Amino acid sequence: MFDKLTQAFGRLRGGATEVSLRPYRRLLAKIAEHERELRRCTDDRLRSTVGDLQQQLAAGSSLESCLPRTFAVVREVAHRVLSQRPYDEQMLAGVALHRGRVVQLQTGEGKTLAAVAPAVLNGLTGRGVHILTFNNYLAQRDAAWMGPIFQFLGMTVGCVVPAQPRVVRREAYTRDVTYVTAQQAGFDYLRDQLALELDLQVHRSHHFAIVDEADSILIDEARVPLVIAGEMPEPAVDVSVLAELVSELKCQEHYEIGDRARNVHFTSAGLDCLERELGCGDLHEESRLPLLTRLNQALHAECLLRRDVDYIVREGCVVLLDELTGRVAPQRRWPYGLHAAVEAKERLPIQRPGKILGSITLQHFVGLYDKLSGMTGTAEQAAEEFHGFYDLKVTVVPTHKPCAREDQADLTFTTRTAKFAEVVRLVRQKHDSGQPVLVGTASVQESEFFLEQLRAAGIPCRVLNARNDHEEACIIAAAGQFGAVTISTNMAGRGIDIKLGGHGQADDHRVRARGGLFVIGTNRHESRRIDNQLRGRSARQGDPGQTRFVISLEDDLLRRFGIEDSLRGLSLERSSEDSIGNPQVTAKVAHIQRVVEGECFEIRRTLRRYSQVLEGHRQAIVRRRQEYLDDAAAAYILEDRAPQRYAELLQQFGRAVLRRVERQIAIWQIDQCWADHLELMAETRDTIHLFSLGGLDPYFEYQQRASKAYRDMLQRLDDTIVDRFNAAQVTAAGLDLEREQLLRPAATWTYMITDHPVGDVFDRLARRVRRLLSGN
Repeated sequence: MFDKLTQAFGRLRGGATEVSLRPYRRLLAKIAEHERELRRCTDDRLRSTVGDLQQQLAAGSSLESCLPRTFAVVREVAHRVLSQRPYDEQMLAGVALHRGRVVQLQTGEGKTLAAVAPAVLNGLTGRGVHILTFNNYLAQRDAAWMGPIFQFLGMTVGCVVPAQPRVVRREAYTRDVTYVTAQQAGFDYLRDQLALELDLQVHRSHHFAIVDEADSILIDEARVPLVIAGEMPEPAVDVSVLAELVSELKCQEHYEIGDRARNVHFTSAGLDCLERELGCGDLHEESRLPLLTRLNQALHAECLLRRDVDYIVREGCVVLLDELTGRVAPQRRWPYGLHAAVEAKERLPIQRPGKILGSITLQHFVGLYDKLSGMTGTAEQAAEEFHGFYDLKVTVVPTHKPCAREDQADLTFTTRTAKFAEVVRLVRQKHDSGQPVLVGTASVQESEFFLEQLRAAGIPCRVLNARNDHEEACIIAAAGQFGAVTISTNMAGRGIDIKLGGHGQADDHRVRARGGLFVIGTNRHESRRIDNQLRGRSARQGDPGQTRFVISLEDDLLRRFGIEDSLRGLSLERSSEDSIGNPQVTAKVAHIQRVVEGECFEIRRTLRRYSQVLEGHRQAIVRRRQEYLDDAAAAYILEDRAPQRYAELLQQFGRAVLRRVERQIAIWQIDQCWADHLELMAETRDTIHLFSLGGLDPYFEYQQRASKAYRDMLQRLDDTIVDRFNAAQVTAAGLDLEREQLLRPAATWTYMITDHPVGDVFDRLARRVRRLLSGN
């Protein structure tokens, strides 16, 4: 009730959430007028309207003035080629997307179809539209599904997925509309920044992007850096040996783990033991600090990162799990040697991290677009963040049919054992009645635990987690069948509806009569949006459905952020198998979740400030590099900086040769200096929090050091370009790149960095939450 009142007050106040939908409804009336006319048109006449609209735009008409007729055309074409006529709510959502809003459309309300009309309208300009999907499956599915609409209208549609040859990706980006994941588009952008020739770049200008699952991409993953790396020499330290040493140490004697299992450190006895075993002397000597860093990483990997919770091992590789969705994140790595430490712990081949050649966060990548919009089922609770970080307002679109979902009150238990027993009891009760059940868990480990518990109780069920994510569509399609029981991590149902009665909806009436899909959440999450995403798997498009969270005071979130301290003084029966009926407990759980949400927002805002400093540097260096690729006269400096040698060579070989020589030297040197700058700034950020111990402002110190490092890099860049030119052997053919040591890395690869996996930010977060809850 409190959340609903807060949201209602926010709407009345305006700001981050759009207050009134009346302007949209007036446009719907105009769209309907055009639609009545277009229904009488032949297919050929309907196709010709696209040319008419393009002529209007060429003559100076605005996109807004062409919107009603364009949307009416799309609606009629969708009805003809897909037998799907977009609802008014989908049309309304499309208008909001065109106007640069984040649209909240509930699960099952048809976001895929809603995105087509604004994509067509903006695609008429010929500048390209990107629909950024949540995963590659959805990019391929949506491009194939919606493709007939675009093709009917004479527009081109493309899809970009990993492993496509560069020429195929380049061609896909030239299409009027391109479906691609945000990560893939970002990785392609990073590759473009290493291209040696203009025609080796695949992207064109970033005009308009519609972001699907916007809260996940623009908020949850927004600060995750996308990285492109190149080959580098193998490290001198054998991390496998260190992993073996650390695994033999004893907790409390050789190392201690923090009370929230977020940090770990060696004791003096532990360091003495390691120094003896390694025969290396004092590990705190400056020359041995890299070795100490590797040992600390081995300790973190051994004690804090858990298999089947933080990662899984698949086909001989460590694959990270997304902490919010439970999905595998195959292109993601832990930073600065920690990933290699986990591989060594699992006795797997060590994958090369390489030297980082370029990096950009998703937040900054989507900022490249001239116009941005998004859609998701859970936008309203993140409205302030969308507005503050992206200047995007949220438009809440009503459901086509009233939502019939019944969200039942939480059941809270003192112990996890009692919680597990209640989940099994509840599943049995619903299963016996024929009502389908979806159990949402927090980890692969927990999902497999429930699988064992339910099978032991004689309840047939299926599990969906990171181990079998390739079966997602099949498992989710069957989750609404009569009597079905499905256990899943939070990955369930992204872009896939659970239809009552299963695929074909044969048992639709029987399932409806028993209350629809029953969703059980086994944990509260750090964001209520994630809870609501799980609830949203039930009761799509007016279907009946029920949800309930079954939690315990021993759950990770509540334990880590001080539920015991908050409830001190309350009389609770710790051994009871019954749920806690005290409303104060429910209020405390909700309070912890709200406080954690606020603190996470502050962390994202702080990290954004830090990343913004480096992003400013990146944008400037990218512009300079691109000027060389574009052969802009302003880019060239050697004629002024090395006039004597330049004049001599100009007479011998001509200006075209010298420009190519300078371009080759400058681009190589820009890439080298930028990679060194990234490495230096990573080291700086890693240690900057130490300044707070001396009473200094870490952000100010970081900014000062970053600015100085950038100025030094620019000066060094110009000097080294001149030095290399003066030392180079120039011929009529230009430069011998191998002789001049200007060759690129033989291989590059892309991945994402999972930032701050342990300690640091999370420790400070937990301490602040504890202080807020205790009132100190």
